[in-house]
Amino acid sequence: MAHEPWYTQMVHGGSQMNFKEFIKDYRVILLIVLLVASIGAISTLGIQQGLDLKGGSEIQLQLAQPVDTGTMDKVTNVLDKRLNAFGVSDVQVRASGNQSVIIEIAGVQPQDVAKLVGTPGVFIATIDNQTALNGTDITTVKPYSVTGNTWSVPFTVTLQGAQTFAKLADGKAGTPVNMYLDGNLVSSPEIGADLANGVPSTDVQVSGTENSSAQAQAQAKNIQVVLESGALPVSVSIVGINSVSADLGSQFKTGALVAGFLALLVIAIIIFIRYRTPVLVLPIMITSIAELILILGVASVTRWNIDLAAIAGIIAAIGTGVDDQIIITDEVLKKGIQTKRTITALKFKINNAFFIIFASAATLIAAMLPLAYVGFSRGATGIGLLSGFAFTTVVGVLIGIFITRPVYAKFIVLLLGKDKKEDKSEEASVREKRTGKQPKKGKKGKGKKGRKQ
Repeated sequence: MAHEPWYTQMVHGGSQMNFKEFIKDYRVILLIVLLVASIGAISTLGIQQGLDLKGGSEIQLQLAQPVDTGTMDKVTNVLDKRLNAFGVSDVQVRASGNQSVIIEIAGVQPQDVAKLVGTPGVFIATIDNQTALNGTDITTVKPYSVTGNTWSVPFTVTLQGAQTFAKLADGKAGTPVNMYLDGNLVSSPEIGADLANGVPSTDVQVSGTENSSAQAQAQAKNIQVVLESGALPVSVSIVGINSVSADLGSQFKTGALVAGFLALLVIAIIIFIRYRTPVLVLPIMITSIAELILILGVASVTRWNIDLAAIAGIIAAIGTGVDDQIIITDEVLKKGIQTKRTITALKFKINNAFFIIFASAATLIAAMLPLAYVGFSRGATGIGLLSGFAFTTVVGVLIGIFITRPVYAKFIVLLLGKDKKEDKSEEASVREKRTGKQPKKGKKGKGKKGRKQ
């Protein structure tokens, strides 16, 4: 009969695992609940894919100076309103640090909206070099109209703005009203007799003429959007435009899925070669898949972008998880078949394994935090892309050490642990080998037959 490897003997020699005890453990219940919640979040909220996976364009804006959170929120809100009003349906505007804004769009050429997002949108109307209206006076912007090469954008203003305009326009029929947008003169209509009588009117319009009907259409649309969204609180400039085609994004996504599948396959083969039994291969693989679902669930709830850098972080986290599970398994199975496999002994060994795991996780997180800080502070471009790698790696490690590793350890305890009867038999056998004495079977009665004559 061929000699069976020690680790296979350990697994085959262990008592049958109590599945009911395993499934009732609070750690297992917590894992199941979080898995169900993650699957639900992924199904309902979806996963926010990065530009390199879904395709599209990215516009990088640089603010004139660093701003606080409130100002940054206003910048992103104004830009989001502009792009939605322009007709861009698939758009995401997000802050990147305290001086950069990243705009991701799909279904439209970045050149078509570059001027729109790079425009501060400061509107001023003057009469004789005196401010008659500004952007804060505008309450409603009405649909633009184009006739030939001439365009017009009507809008309404507040009563206070109308009174200021009426006061400056009183008795000045025929005087031009110079309307500026970001310092550029866009229209100079003359004051009509109906507006020069000093009576406030809340209806105003800005108009102009272009070289062609197409140019008039584009100009009217841009001005309407800018007036409707309001002015940016700080000037911005475009510092970069990147584009990824939808086909290339699909190729990246397919490549990432194939890489992940191959990684799991190679891990399964290595674990099988190491332990030569599927009893340990399957739990390790199932744990890795559970960690993947939980990481994607966190990304879905937090609306974190899953891009190529984040996928690399997920693979790194799962690889770290497999290492930790191997540490637990080896710690339990070390020293051969003579090692005690009582529940108490296994728990002691698992505590030793978790000491190593926590120390390793702390080192990894400490290494990732500076990378994440640099990424968030530099923005989502250049080295900032690595913040996705750092974030997903840290999240994956935390999920592993606090959720999935304890469940795997519980599985190992129930799989390899002996019951009390087996434990007493093994202890008696060990004492017999150490002392060379047979165990006592009971006391003999002292009678006359037992006395020496």
